[in-house]
Amino acid sequence: MNYALVTGGSRGIGRAICLELASMGYHIIINYASNRQAAQEAKALVEAKGVRADLLPFDVSSPTDIEKALEGWKEAHPDDFIAVLVNNAGIRRDNMLVLMQDDEWNEVMGTTLNGFFHITRRVLKDMVRRRAGRIVNIASVSGLTGLPGQANYSASRAALIGATKALAKEVAARKITVNAVAPGYVDTDMTHDLDQDKLKGQIPVGRFGTPEEVAYAVGFLVSERASYITGDVISVNGGLYT
Repeated sequence: MNYALVTGGSRGIGRAICLELASMGYHIIINYASNRQAAQEAKALVEAKGVRADLLPFDVSSPTDIEKALEGWKEAHPDDFIAVLVNNAGIRRDNMLVLMQDDEWNEVMGTTLNGFFHITRRVLKDMVRRRAGRIVNIASVSGLTGLPGQANYSASRAALIGATKALAKEVAARKITVNAVAPGYVDTDMTHDLDQDKLKGQIPVGRFGTPEEVAYAVGFLVSERASYITGDVISVNGGLYT
């Protein structure tokens, strides 16, 4: 059976991606860090689509946790294949750079960039062996244009975009595509502390996006219709940055 692994898949954009891929017929591996209740809710919603859902808790910033979790899953599913990987997990630790603490920098980099590296390297081995696979990295408008107070977040997402483009060239001959989706302001738990009324005035369409709108872009990149698209970045930002 073909599975899709979505990191940070229990809430927000990650949950919407899980549901979109489930509607496409993929069985889903829902990674989460600590909120088991949200993960159980996501699992029930996915299974209502008629596919299997496995919960796989691990810290995406921990190479040891990643290896242990993915090795355990593979031992339990020797004949199954993670055909789709969506690196979605991310955190914000906003601060002006002159005031930024080491942990604010390192936690963001560890989750977004190091998580991408360790998870993708592990999953990619089977994709290369089978000469098939789809990898989608969730970046951000911050990684394209930079936002004040987010030097750490912008740096991690810009690096993720660079890694996407490089990896796409490395594995294209193996029929594996690697792309990124760069959301703008999306209405999720991560953005609830922002002044939405003020920020909406900066967005040409006049509103925040929805998690589902990001998930639709991921679904397209995973589909066969996108088999000639790799190394690209699709912006889903309401015209905020083009």
